[in-house]
Amino acid sequence: MLYLAPLMLEKVGIIVIVAFLLSQMKSFRQVIQNEHSTNEKIMLILLFGAFGIISNYTGIEVQHNTISRAEWLSELDSESALANTRVMGIVIGGLLGGPTVGIGAGLIAGIHRYSLGGFTAFSCGISTILAGMVAGYFGKKRKQNGKQITTKFAVIIGMVMEAVQMLIILVVAKPIDQAWNLVQLISFPMIFGNGLGTLLFMLIIQAVKRENERTRANQTTQAFFIADQTLPYFRQGLNIQSCKEVARIMLDLTDADAVSITDNYQVLAHEGSASDHHVIKSKPETGLTKKVLESGKISVARSKKEISCFHGGCPLEAAIVLPLKVNNKIAGTLKMYYIKPDKLDRVQKELAEGLANLFSAQLELAEAERQTKLLKDAEIKALQAQIHPHFLFNSINTISALCRTDADKARKLLLDLGSFFRSNLQGARQMLIPIEKELDNVRAYLSLEQTRFPNKYYIDFDIEPNIEKVLIPPFTLQPLVENAIYYGFPRSKLEGKISIRVFSENNQLQIIVVDNGNGIPEERIKILGKQIVNSKKGNGTAIFNITERLKGIYNGQASLKIKSRVDHGTTVVVSIPLNSKGVFDQDVEGLYSG
Repeated sequence: MLYLAPLMLEKVGIIVIVAFLLSQMKSFRQVIQNEHSTNEKIMLILLFGAFGIISNYTGIEVQHNTISRAEWLSELDSESALANTRVMGIVIGGLLGGPTVGIGAGLIAGIHRYSLGGFTAFSCGISTILAGMVAGYFGKKRKQNGKQITTKFAVIIGMVMEAVQMLIILVVAKPIDQAWNLVQLISFPMIFGNGLGTLLFMLIIQAVKRENERTRANQTTQAFFIADQTLPYFRQGLNIQSCKEVARIMLDLTDADAVSITDNYQVLAHEGSASDHHVIKSKPETGLTKKVLESGKISVARSKKEISCFHGGCPLEAAIVLPLKVNNKIAGTLKMYYIKPDKLDRVQKELAEGLANLFSAQLELAEAERQTKLLKDAEIKALQAQIHPHFLFNSINTISALCRTDADKARKLLLDLGSFFRSNLQGARQMLIPIEKELDNVRAYLSLEQTRFPNKYYIDFDIEPNIEKVLIPPFTLQPLVENAIYYGFPRSKLEGKISIRVFSENNQLQIIVVDNGNGIPEERIKILGKQIVNSKKGNGTAIFNITERLKGIYNGQASLKIKSRVDHGTTVVVSIPLNSKGVFDQDVEGLYSG
């Protein structure tokens, strides 16, 4: 027994060395993951069945209590037995792959053991199949219960199944006295040897899994970091400037020698090697890119020929091309090129795949945001276009009457009316206009109203100097003045006063309209700006209109507040953040023409 123990350790070492060498192979790393397809289960059956066969061939022949150090056993004498590590590989296969793998590997190793002969051939063959079946069952149950296959659990199962093999030899093998002598000689060395081998084998597998997990974690961290850096540019969509910045970021943060981005029609960016002939605005020329645009599937090239670059002196010898998708439609490609093919390893490939998925998600979000802005733009323009129809007819009637009594005055009012409606039309096409344009619109409106109702109210302007160029949404001030006139002094015999103040304070533009009119009941103030309020003189959309536009353009950073007391007048305060482009990200220059 003592002489057999070191020999068993030697055989265990052979299997462990083979396992270590296999652990360096990509295919082995893939098939030892938790979930397996049919093809991967077949690979596991063949793999662990092969471990069993190797254990049979490298086993230790025992005959009449005599131990032989045969190096390769292809056949046993009828009175011989075999001490080996066969059960170790079968148990691990069953634990990792489940009953299918355990039974399959057990059948391969068991049948092979039976073919070698010896008086324990049948009992060893049966025990090998049983070991695979039992290990597969317990491995599956443990996974179903949400538990990991730990090293301790595997060692216990391995040692127990080796002990069961000893019992089967005692029950099945004949003659009984020879079986008893054999079990006494080999039981402890085989049980503990297989236990040690299982321990070492599982440590190798766990190391592989930990390495895979660390690799995935690093890839995920790197991918999210790159995605975070590129997000501001992808939010602008696929264009030359945004893609150029994205390509630069990827070139700095990955091992690629060149990064290129295309849409369906042209190269939008190419940074790094081969920039002399991979130029922007040219059509995607490489066969690899065309293939991805047509199929929508990832393509990998590991030679110049596979890349199919038209330029004979191109230094790029490997590439991975990934489709960029928006709403499941191909929007372009992301390409990572390498000068040396061996740089395009598994890590780079998986990183590229992750980035392509993240970039596609970013592009979809950008498209959704663009559509939302377009919809809000349309809503705002519709609100801007609303005016009181009766104002037009009343103005025309006033001008018509003046044509007979004061032609010059009528001509001036006609120009004011034209200016007012021109401002309405221009405002309906703009998100922001200079304050001076809004004030011109207000003055044109007041000119028409004060002609109809002379001496009914007095208007006071208090405008901070040098603030006229600040941009505000059109129809922010004029409807407030109109409301003050129509609702503040409907039947008042006293001269009304309306004060208009525009100034900056605490990085906010303040627009304040104060009147000394009838005021607004408190219960009505609570709903103004939150919904359309029915009114005898109109549809009551003015305050709601302004509130909705401020909300849409400034993302909640602007506000409209109303303070009022019945018979004491009303104050409306509009606060707009200065130096803000709003959600439409429009350039402040050139927003208003004419």
